[in-house]
Amino acid sequence: MEKKYINLREILIGIMFMLLLAFVGARAVQVQIYDGPWLSKKASNQYEKSFTNNGRRGTIYDRNFREMAVSIEVTSIAAYPMQITDANATAEALAKALKMKAKYVLQKLKTDKKFVWIKRQSTPKETAAVKDLQLDGIDFIPECNRFYPNTTLAAQALGFTGLDGEGLEGIEFFYNRYLKAEENNYTVFKDALGNGFKAEPDTVTLNRGNNLVLTIDSNIQFITEAALQEAVNRYSARSGISIVMQPKTGAILALAHYPFFNPNAHTDFDKELWRNRIITDPFEPGSTMKIFSAAAAIESGTTTPNTIFYCENGAYRIGKNVVHDINRHGWLSLQQIIKFSSNIGAVKVGEKIGPKRLYQTFRNFGFGEKTGIDSPGETTGSLSYYKQWSNIDTGAISFGHGISVSALQLICAVSAIANDGVLMKPYIVQAITDHLGKPLKTFKPQKVRKAISTQTAIRVKNMMKTVITKGGTGVNAALDGYSVSGKTGTSRKIDDNGTYSTKKHTASFVGFTPSENPEIAILVIIDEPQTEFYGGIVAAPIFKQIAQDTLNYLGIPPQRINNKLRVARDSETRG
Repeated sequence: MEKKYINLREILIGIMFMLLLAFVGARAVQVQIYDGPWLSKKASNQYEKSFTNNGRRGTIYDRNFREMAVSIEVTSIAAYPMQITDANATAEALAKALKMKAKYVLQKLKTDKKFVWIKRQSTPKETAAVKDLQLDGIDFIPECNRFYPNTTLAAQALGFTGLDGEGLEGIEFFYNRYLKAEENNYTVFKDALGNGFKAEPDTVTLNRGNNLVLTIDSNIQFITEAALQEAVNRYSARSGISIVMQPKTGAILALAHYPFFNPNAHTDFDKELWRNRIITDPFEPGSTMKIFSAAAAIESGTTTPNTIFYCENGAYRIGKNVVHDINRHGWLSLQQIIKFSSNIGAVKVGEKIGPKRLYQTFRNFGFGEKTGIDSPGETTGSLSYYKQWSNIDTGAISFGHGISVSALQLICAVSAIANDGVLMKPYIVQAITDHLGKPLKTFKPQKVRKAISTQTAIRVKNMMKTVITKGGTGVNAALDGYSVSGKTGTSRKIDDNGTYSTKKHTASFVGFTPSENPEIAILVIIDEPQTEFYGGIVAAPIFKQIAQDTLNYLGIPPQRINNKLRVARDSETRG
């Protein structure tokens, strides 16, 4: 009986061991086969961390291959909170080294996340200070930072990038897909002590984006910005913009804005300063539009530069409205209307040719449509259809009110007159190259259309020359040794209540030089100047300064100009 009991017990124990072995085997199969991938991933998370590096963004050069935007290697500081034993002490040490608030750093460290950024793109001094601390759970990740070596120069045109290397404004944004590099993905392993090392370090390379070669000349850009800054400060103006273009090609040589901002620290500046207002902001051009009204009149075949118009001695009623001239005039030829900048004369021109002809000519010059420039945020301006115009609308539009244009549209239209009536497409980038400098894509001058006939362009060009002569509104734009064709502009801004202000003005001057074979066209616009506000007084001298310095820089030889055509600098100027 006892022997049977012993045998039974042995059998039960054997069965139990068999069941236990079966359970262990089943568990082993589950762990090794079914849960293997999940457990491997969970384990790797303890000693592996994947990173994405955006690579080195392409360089932006001016037309002479001077660097305007570059990418430099920097270090970003990160942390693995789970490896940090004393978060408070670590936060205090990091905050002191990085000049950050300890409370902010502590919030980052006290988290369930396995990885957090402490400071992106830290300075070399900050990186060295943190490394000297030898803190557990802190890592140093290589990245690239965008740097603008000329600081504020052409900042609105260039734009800037974010921390992730993506273009956010300007050319950086518009050409982002060309400039940015392919992403680098790599893994960092951690040993038992928490020290990091890259996987396959010899195979990890920093990808590079493509480069841009601009049409902008940094020297001309500097000349333009310096003159603009001086004028805005002299007249206590709100702001100023200026653009320099090659009339024959549409290439932009300078895009200047003042006040400046530094794209290396763009967050320190008001967002209003970031955008390229030459391209994005419409404004009422005022008297600069009279040259296009004159072009429409000549193109119609009913008018010549010598055709005369009665200018009503300074006041002309249209329905309930009265148009005024600053100076009283009786009979003026079309040429004199441009020279003296007569509003009433321009109205009479518009009445003679009619709204349809005026509208069509303005459209031929590109008003009311985008130029297609390679920069973001371009405005179309505002040019309503001529059938919607009343009599006063036609008159007002003839001298630049009731219409809005961008500075870019205006300089392109004036350049068409300089270019024998051919409207060119403006452009800022002339080439895209790879990181070795091999051209991938080039951009050539593009003709948009023939805006006016060559003969009309020559006649308007010659009328614009008289603006610079004695008695003309643009006498202060006259150059030493070079002929100038230009036009002044003074427009009243619209107040918040929808009426024209008596205190806020926009002063402008647009022109090209030399008149006979134009090399450069320049537009200057000063917003809300104080004490003086006429374009001939405020903007014309800036044109002169920019043009004289630019022609000298380009090495364009002076012309022989008859002394009789030289102007008296002390003449009264209005426009």
